[in-house]
Amino acid sequence: MLKPALQLKLGQQLTMTPQLQQAIRLLQLPVLELQAQVQQALESNVMLEAEEDEQIDLTSLDQPAPAGEGEEGAEERAEEEVVVEMEDPWAESAAPAGEGRAQDDDDRPLEFTDERERDLHQHLVWQLEVSKLDPRQVWIGEAIVDSLNDDGYLTETPADIARSLSADLPVTEQDVEQVLAFVQTLDPTGVGARTVSECICLQLAQLEPETPGRDLALRIARDHLQEVADRDLGGLRKGLDVDEDALQEALTLIRACHPRPGAAFESAQPEYIVPDVFVRRTDQGWAVEINPASVPRLKVNQGYASLVARSSDYATLRAQLQEARWLIRSLEIRNETLLKVARTIVQRQAAFLERGEEAMQPMILRDVAEAVSMHESTISRVTTGKYMHTPRGIFEFRYFFSSHVAGADGEDVSSIAIRARIRKLIADETPEKPLSDAQLADVLSREGVKVARRTVAKYREALGLASSSERRQAGARAQA
Repeated sequence: MLKPALQLKLGQQLTMTPQLQQAIRLLQLPVLELQAQVQQALESNVMLEAEEDEQIDLTSLDQPAPAGEGEEGAEERAEEEVVVEMEDPWAESAAPAGEGRAQDDDDRPLEFTDERERDLHQHLVWQLEVSKLDPRQVWIGEAIVDSLNDDGYLTETPADIARSLSADLPVTEQDVEQVLAFVQTLDPTGVGARTVSECICLQLAQLEPETPGRDLALRIARDHLQEVADRDLGGLRKGLDVDEDALQEALTLIRACHPRPGAAFESAQPEYIVPDVFVRRTDQGWAVEINPASVPRLKVNQGYASLVARSSDYATLRAQLQEARWLIRSLEIRNETLLKVARTIVQRQAAFLERGEEAMQPMILRDVAEAVSMHESTISRVTTGKYMHTPRGIFEFRYFFSSHVAGADGEDVSSIAIRARIRKLIADETPEKPLSDAQLADVLSREGVKVARRTVAKYREALGLASSSERRQAGARAQA
């Protein structure tokens, strides 16, 4: 029979406090997401305020501010400027472009946006609606437009489109073919094609019949486009039985065609990268510093903080004060960790900063984790979505990590350095005698890097470089 008893046990347990959870969450956020989080905290927590930068008189950047003029003077000038602008509400419309817009700068996006409001789908549907088609044909045309990809090519067969529409109204494949022929006459020219050959033929067909080389260009686009892509001009001349001048005239028309007619309507927004740290060369070596513009510096609002300290009430303000202190400390931890990791990376990859990719050193997460006395998972969070601005460009932290290959002298060589060396060897080779993968492996072996032929082939394919036989054929066609 079991009896109740008391037992004492010693053990260790990691407790994830709210502060630790917040620090880990902020650590893995990219700069843009972190800025959004900080802005949200500033708007919701009255205990937080951003440290204002020193105001500069933009009208005279080269001259210092008058002595004795402090924040009060700056505020008075700002108030005067606002009053002056309010006296003339029509000044903005009368001012030249780019002037008198200071009050609206925060309301406008910072990038130059594309003025075109229609995408490819909307542009085609608008043309259908203003055409002479009847409502039923417009309905079929919209279904065809819905089946186009971003390049303007038809991704479904007329039979499939007819089958999908027949659930509402009887539609035959011939009906779809008839409307498709009309869609293929719309702007941009070549839209609605099913192949590149058909796309180019549609564009050539809209040229005047008397255009020199038009008929030959249509023949080439219909039946010999692959020879054009392979640059087999000699075989093309023989197969078509034409002279060099006529062939070049037709090829000029083909090259003027756009194989992706829908590309003109691509409206992808530009993606911006905000570096987390800056790396610059100094007399003492490479210096690493946090980007001050990445996240605003925060501080506790002392007015509200002193109010809380004088009274035992204000429970909500007390909670916000604690959250504000946690956030400020979490941001400090984030910056300290970023600096530690970035400095370790720069220290290990100083040769890359000096000489380029061929000097890249092998490095894995464990190497940095041991150097900064942190766990590998923490290093993984720090290096994801974080960017470093260097004299050689902007790189993600993860770019500097790579696998390694054993060298002849016992030192490991980075796979990034090997790929850079392969790219350079192929760029410097003789076009008539390109280096095979086995020959590339032999060259690397003589340089002290022992890699198998299949490894060289894998690296070459990762670089997007063709095989030696394909490079030889391309060189021969270029000389033809």
